[in-house]
Amino acid sequence: MQNLKDVIVKGVPAVGMPAFDLPDPTVEALAAMIVSLNASAAEANVPGDRAAGKAFFFGKGQCASCHLVSGEGAPIGPDLSDVALHGTVNDLRESLENPGGQIATGYGLVTLQLSDGGTLRGFARSRTAFHIVVQDLEGRLHPLSLDQVAHITEEKSSLMPALNASADELQNLIAFLSGLTGVKPDTTVAPRSPVSQSTGPGGIDFSTIMNPKPGDWPTYNGNLSGNRYSQLDQINASNVGKLTLQWTFSIPLWRQFLPDTPYYHGNMRYFGLETVPIVVDGIMYVTGPNQVFALDPRSGQQIWHYSRPRTSGLVSDPSLGTNRGVAVLGDNVFMVTDNAHLIALNRITGSLVWDVVMFDEPQKYGGTVAPLVVKDMVIAGVAGGDWGIRGFLSAYKATSGERVWRHWTVPAPGEPGSETWEGTAITLGGGSTWLTGSYDPASDTLFWATGNPWPNSDDSQRLGDNLFTDSVLALEPATGKRKWYFQFTPHDTHDWDAAVPNVLVDAEYRGQPRKLLLHADRNGFFYVFDRTNGERLLSTSFMHRMTWASGIDADGRPIPQPPSDVTCPDNATNWQGTAFSPTTGLYYVMAQEKCTVRLSPGSWKTPPPPVDPGMKYVRALDIETGQIVWEVPQVGPIDGKRGAGLLGTAGGLLFYGDPSGYFVAADERDGKTLWRVPLNAIIKTSPISYSVGGEQFITLAVGSNIMSFGLPH
Repeated sequence: MQNLKDVIVKGVPAVGMPAFDLPDPTVEALAAMIVSLNASAAEANVPGDRAAGKAFFFGKGQCASCHLVSGEGAPIGPDLSDVALHGTVNDLRESLENPGGQIATGYGLVTLQLSDGGTLRGFARSRTAFHIVVQDLEGRLHPLSLDQVAHITEEKSSLMPALNASADELQNLIAFLSGLTGVKPDTTVAPRSPVSQSTGPGGIDFSTIMNPKPGDWPTYNGNLSGNRYSQLDQINASNVGKLTLQWTFSIPLWRQFLPDTPYYHGNMRYFGLETVPIVVDGIMYVTGPNQVFALDPRSGQQIWHYSRPRTSGLVSDPSLGTNRGVAVLGDNVFMVTDNAHLIALNRITGSLVWDVVMFDEPQKYGGTVAPLVVKDMVIAGVAGGDWGIRGFLSAYKATSGERVWRHWTVPAPGEPGSETWEGTAITLGGGSTWLTGSYDPASDTLFWATGNPWPNSDDSQRLGDNLFTDSVLALEPATGKRKWYFQFTPHDTHDWDAAVPNVLVDAEYRGQPRKLLLHADRNGFFYVFDRTNGERLLSTSFMHRMTWASGIDADGRPIPQPPSDVTCPDNATNWQGTAFSPTTGLYYVMAQEKCTVRLSPGSWKTPPPPVDPGMKYVRALDIETGQIVWEVPQVGPIDGKRGAGLLGTAGGLLFYGDPSGYFVAADERDGKTLWRVPLNAIIKTSPISYSVGGEQFITLAVGSNIMSFGLPH
């Protein structure tokens, strides 16, 4: 302001602007007027009745028939939730009185004459020299190759008519719009119609998630069972050797300096995307550090991008920007941010609908999990168990963000399970919930894994079993109440999270049909349960070398071996995806044979025992016996930061990334490599398969890129 007043009083002789000898009050008023002309509408003091303007927007003015505000309205035109931040009051007035004066980016009208004789009219939301994404006038997105288009007619006019309103109605509407500054943290929205009825055109209802359309990959694991097995078979053993790269998409990792973020810098060299793409209704959604992208799954072309600043002061994986993906339901896409906010974005526009803080009490909470949708709820957990938190899992109404329930994984003193904690550690006992769960519609049961207790190795203040860490929880999805649980490693001192896939399969098991839950734990034991009641049907080692326990007793507890400086395994497996093939009846897991030295007091006086460097294996397990049917050793580093998951397909194939950076397709019957490509980057997550336009794709995150493979056209 002072600089502007100086210009008025002194002038700018070099460009011919004279000085003005004006009274101080006049200079002050003139400078204020000039500033106001350039200030955003949010900064201006706009007269008018905002409540009346809102009523006009959603009523007589019919603005909401095309525009969204905080998720309410229709996603046809631009989202107006933060419109006051992006223009002046005069800009708002001009856009209402002369809507054709300036067309918003991505909302130019086009009419496409298609090669098949059809016509498509709508907004060109994204386009290249070879592809176009058109949003039709009902709000649906249509990604197209220009090979499918005979002619494009560009329309210079706006779809929005000039406003028909009185002077007072116009002023009230401008007042309302000038107050729209975006969705604030910890903001829910008014409850709306049930998601099962879909709140907008083309909304994704839960039946679509529960019974995916052929070719879709609508959840983190492709289906609610957690079994990463695709029914697509266009790519099979006879043609997989012809797979070629179809497209790539780079996601910025934002390696900015975060000086107060422990754990960040030394581990940056290991950073690679851990997102698993979601493909539903012809659109792909992927994540990066506090970012979501909507892409054309045939070309990787970006449709929209949402981002927010990274959070400093976090610990562990959230500080690295790790995010494993989104969930989709109704009109919304759901993501957990690095600082454990659950947010909803409109899936057509990418605009923020609601933002809720998952925790009540500040602790070392973070977020990395891909949420899971069940009925009309979105369910998500938290990270931070390696630094001291009280873990929990929460469910929220998908339409509004209102919390439905919270299930604590570490009981409060006096609650059931608290008797298994002796000492002070129960307050921040760990038990994080950072891996996506599974859901069984038949029994209406939610299954979720829990992480290790804290402190990890210092157990002096946490004697006892430390329930409900290192467990699988079977919960009622409507209430979050526990049906049954199983703890894999009571009183864990090895950092053996149970945060590994809990895969639900219906299979013939020992001569009778059973509803099973399969779980290969980090402690080295493979478990099979009857998921309807928690009955343990099998628990046996899937390791070649096991030193810490001799087996599992009748109560399901590990039988400990005498303490030793060498513990095997270190981590038998990790969180990445596993798969069960109904064709072979085999369960596929990436296993790690490696031991770790845990020196006892005084052992520094003698040389440490030699330890084999270890090796990873793709293993196929017989689910009736737990025996290894076949295995393929993996060459490359096994530093724990390079762990890729598996994808099975009805084409008889297993896809996975190996530790050296190869992407591999193998025969599910014997593990024989049928195709490979050196990508020379860290692969930390699991592939997916989907189809669009009759073409099957295999896609995964590699380093900082999404890479998609398919057969030649």
